[in-house]
Amino acid sequence: MGRRDVIVVGGGPAGTTTAALVAEQGHDVMLFERNAEPTFKIGESLMPGTYWTFKRLGLLDKLARTAYPRKYSVQFYGASGKASAPFYFNQSDPHESSVTWQVLRSDFDHMMQGHAAEKGVDVVLGASVLEVLFEGERATGVRVRMPNGTVEEVGARVVVDASGQSALLSRKLKLSRAEPSLRKASVFTHFEGGVRDEGIDEGATLILNTRNRESWFWYIPLPNDWVSVGVVGDLDYLFADRSLDAQEIFDRELALCDPMVERLASATQVFPMKTTRDFSYRADRISGDGWVLVGDAYGFLDPVYSSGVFLALKSGEMAADAILDGLSAGDLSGPRLGRFRDEYLKGMESIRKLVYAFYSSDFNFGAFLKKYPECQQQIVDILSGKVYRVDVTPLFEPMSEMCALPEASWT
Repeated sequence: MGRRDVIVVGGGPAGTTTAALVAEQGHDVMLFERNAEPTFKIGESLMPGTYWTFKRLGLLDKLARTAYPRKYSVQFYGASGKASAPFYFNQSDPHESSVTWQVLRSDFDHMMQGHAAEKGVDVVLGASVLEVLFEGERATGVRVRMPNGTVEEVGARVVVDASGQSALLSRKLKLSRAEPSLRKASVFTHFEGGVRDEGIDEGATLILNTRNRESWFWYIPLPNDWVSVGVVGDLDYLFADRSLDAQEIFDRELALCDPMVERLASATQVFPMKTTRDFSYRADRISGDGWVLVGDAYGFLDPVYSSGVFLALKSGEMAADAILDGLSAGDLSGPRLGRFRDEYLKGMESIRKLVYAFYSSDFNFGAFLKKYPECQQQIVDILSGKVYRVDVTPLFEPMSEMCALPEASWT
C-alpha cells in the first residue's frame, strides 16, 4: 500500500472530520474503521456549535435532507418532577446555526464516512488496526487486519488516533487518566412510541433528575418514532447491588422519575439494555512525533450536555489544521501536531465546569439564575457549544459562590 501522508484510525465524527479536511487539500489519506456495517452508538444529541464544522465540511445540505428531528432547546427536570423553562438556543441568536439535529449514530457515522470518501479519503471498512508502529519515539504507521483477514503494515507520515473510547494509542502509551470526581456509569436503550412535546419542543433534549438526585435520565427524540433513553449515576451507586442486571437497574431508577414514567407509559423497548462505566477521562498528552489524538481517543467529559460529538468534530477540525500546517512546513513533531491543545482545552474546560455544577448538591440552575439573571446567556452559550466563539468564562466566578468548581488541572 505504500506510505501514506496520513492514516486515521477510526471512522467516527472525529476521524472522518480530520481525514476529510486533510484529503481535500490534496494529501494522501487512508482511514481504517473496524466495523464493516453501520453500528449502534450513543452520543446522538448534537450541540448547535457543530454547525460550523459541518459548514466547513460541506455537510449542511446532506443534514438538511435527513429525517433527523430538529433540536431547538434543552430542558431540565428537577428532583420534584417540575420542568425548568426550556433553554432555547435561538433566543438571542436567530441564525440557522441555533437549530441542530438529534441523530441516529449508525446512520450519521456512515454518512460522514461516505462524505470523507467523496473528499478523497481511502476509507476501508471492516479493518482493525492492531497497533501503531514506532521507530523510537516517532509513529511510522500501523499494523492492520484487513477485511479479507490478512495482516499488513502500512506506513504514514502522521497517524491520527480517532479510535474512540478504545483509545488505542493512549492505552499503549499509558496516557489516560480518569476524572476522579466523575466516576459515572450509564444504562441505556431505545424506545418506540415515547411521548413527544409539540411544535419546536418536539426534538428537545430532556434531562430529568430522579427523586433522590442520585441519578438522572436523558431523553433524546430520534427518527422513526424512536427515543434514546439512558440513566446516569455514580458507578458505586448504580451498580452497588450486584444481584441486579442492567434492566433491573434501569427499572429501579425509572420508578424514581415520574415524568419519565409518564413519557414511557405506552412505549416499547427496542433492544436490551446496554451499559458503560467510568467514562470521564483525558490523556496526559494530545500528540507526539508523528501522532495526534482526536475525539474520545483523547478524552471524554460526561453525557449530560451532549458535548461528545461537538468536541469530536472540533478536535478533528483543529487537528486537521495542525496536520496541514505540519505537512506544509515539513515539521511533524509532537509540538507542531498538538499546537491546538490549549485552545481546545479552554473550550472543553468551560463545559467541564458546567458539568461539575450540574452534579453539585449545592447548585440549582433556577436559584442561580434568579440571583444572577445576567448569566443566562452564558449558560445558553455553553449548552449551544459556543465555547470557541464567545468568552463564557465570566460565568464561573458567580457560579463558584454556589458550588465548588474544578481547577483547570490539565491545561
